[in-house]
Amino acid sequence: MTTAVILEEQVEIPAIRSLSDFRRWALSDRFPERGRVDFIAGCIEVDMSPEDLFRHGTPKTELIRVLAGLVKAESLGELLSDRSRVTCPVADLSAEPDIVFVSEQSLKQGRVRLIPKVGAESDRYVEIEGGPDLTVEIVSDSTVRKDTVRLPQAYWRAGVREFWLVDARRDRLLFRIHRRGKSGWLIAKPDAGGFQASKVFGRRFRLTRRRRPQGRWVYDLDVA
Repeated sequence: MTTAVILEEQVEIPAIRSLSDFRRWALSDRFPERGRVDFIAGCIEVDMSPEDLFRHGTPKTELIRVLAGLVKAESLGELLSDRSRVTCPVADLSAEPDIVFVSEQSLKQGRVRLIPKVGAESDRYVEIEGGPDLTVEIVSDSTVRKDTVRLPQAYWRAGVREFWLVDARRDRLLFRIHRRGKSGWLIAKPDAGGFQASKVFGRRFRLTRRRRPQGRWVYDLDVA
């Protein structure tokens, strides 16, 4: 019987039979320090591809810059990014979204729990359990179907209130805010100015981009 799988001589995956098995591995010292490894509906998905600097990295940085400032200024909760693990047993999910927002209200009501690191000080946490208020995914060439189909479905099952999707790989920039519906996600309709309403933040957002004189893309997340 196979006890482990080795991918590209970089990631060794032990025998995983359930979300509980994956969770123990993800929180152990044996979990890989690079790449992204998600557990979605019984499947382990590994992405070791480097991040596209100006089609993934810079739009993510812009979203973090604006949202982090908003969250901090109004003491709304916690905005987290890379290697911030979200686990939801109900959705059979353990993933590391590009961006995660957890409101103070969700923490107080127990919709979301912060899981402490075993054996560490009381204020050190390694995992978010439950359905966050917002998850954001920025599409990569190597994870298109995961970012656009499998993860959105899992986030909805997990009770995530809002899901944002960004795809900057093509000539036309895609930015969509998805609101939670009764049986799936509902896409927010842009207004005449291209802004989409976010119920989570109570504001409207628009993501645009322009080229610098040197030819590189620069992104702007506008808030109204």
